[in-house]
Amino acid sequence: MSLALFCQRLGRVEISPNDRQWMPRWLEQYASQETGSAAENLPVTEERVLSFLRGLRDAGVPAWQRLQAARAVEWYQTLVWERADVDFACFKEKLGFLAERERRLGTVGGEADPGMPGEGQIGELDPTEPEPVRALRARMRLLHHPRTTEDTYVSWVARFIRHLDDERLERFGESEIGGFLTDLAVVSEVGSGTQNQALSALLFYYGKVLGRDLKFIQRVRAKSSKYRPVVLSQREVAELLSYLRGESETMFRLMYGSGLRHRECRCLRIKDICFDTRQIMVRDGKGQQDRVTVLPDSVADALRRQIAVVESIHREDIQDGHGRVYLPYALHRKYPNADRQLGWQYVFPSRKLSKDPRSGVWRRHHVHESTFASAMRRALRRTAITKPATPHTLRHSFATHLLEGGADIRTVQELLGHKDVATTMIYTHVMNRPGLAVKSPVDSL
Repeated sequence: MSLALFCQRLGRVEISPNDRQWMPRWLEQYASQETGSAAENLPVTEERVLSFLRGLRDAGVPAWQRLQAARAVEWYQTLVWERADVDFACFKEKLGFLAERERRLGTVGGEADPGMPGEGQIGELDPTEPEPVRALRARMRLLHHPRTTEDTYVSWVARFIRHLDDERLERFGESEIGGFLTDLAVVSEVGSGTQNQALSALLFYYGKVLGRDLKFIQRVRAKSSKYRPVVLSQREVAELLSYLRGESETMFRLMYGSGLRHRECRCLRIKDICFDTRQIMVRDGKGQQDRVTVLPDSVADALRRQIAVVESIHREDIQDGHGRVYLPYALHRKYPNADRQLGWQYVFPSRKLSKDPRSGVWRRHHVHESTFASAMRRALRRTAITKPATPHTLRHSFATHLLEGGADIRTVQELLGHKDVATTMIYTHVMNRPGLAVKSPVDSL
């Protein structure tokens, strides 16, 4: 009898007493779905394992126990069949993720976990979205990825699902991904950056959600372009700035004067500005990295006035029973009252309360990404500037003008937060005098 043989061989291997107790019981349940019970060696196929685990899920068995059941069948395959027809790595990775999710959303020490859903936890998920999309959102939230990155990756996974016309992405692998990426390059004619973004999204899903280590992906590579960023001259910066007022003017000065990304400016907290040292601490920038950049002297007074406005708004919010702000990495559990403190409030808050799409909590978030972008477009239309400038153009201009002014490229790299100086080197190609001072021969005629 295969179960007896399994128990006999299980006794010869070194496993925990708990596993030795429960594995035979899980194998009995696995055998119960087979006709003929366990009189013969139980077949182990991917379809039978999936059916078994889904049956446990439908019966309300928690993920940590389903993980235990999967390990029992895996041990049976190894000890009795003595081969590995079914790769259990995918099952274990996904069930481990689900078990961790249930642990976070379950109980801690017998009491309800006071954590806020959506903040280092899963939060609200749209039941109408495909299951792979919901799983991707859940994983990215547990890993504290920004909402913008989450939405970008979700869009690529959803597009991959439409390409396959099948939501069961676990059935596909390198060949189908390669075909999708080739289709992007050949049919959609996307650039190399867009194709790489799609690849990153799919690698994240298969690696972090399904737990699969993908091998070489054969594809037609999209045509790469030698990207040159749009840069405004200092005269153009001054002209554009003259048409901005109030909060938009302050944000413009910060992005151009400190090299902040648009998102970094919107998410700036009061506590991260130091007027004494003239520094700004940029928290959780691109790649979830922190860095320090310069606080321009000409922006200091405007920032003080902006903070005074935020203090007045925050005081009214507290009086109305609100005043709590989003804290990253579940800091609200470590510092329960920090979200009501002025230092944690956004320097550029939204004009009204809104519902957090992840946690469902109503509170005052930072200013929306379209607010400054719209103000900048309106100002741009009033100028004679023909360049397609965007908020990120201000960061490009900051770097270029620093280098033109003689700043060391390593210093500019640190201020921008680039991991590789090669990324910063792109700005040397848009300077008026790259390297040596060059004078056109026509000017000597």
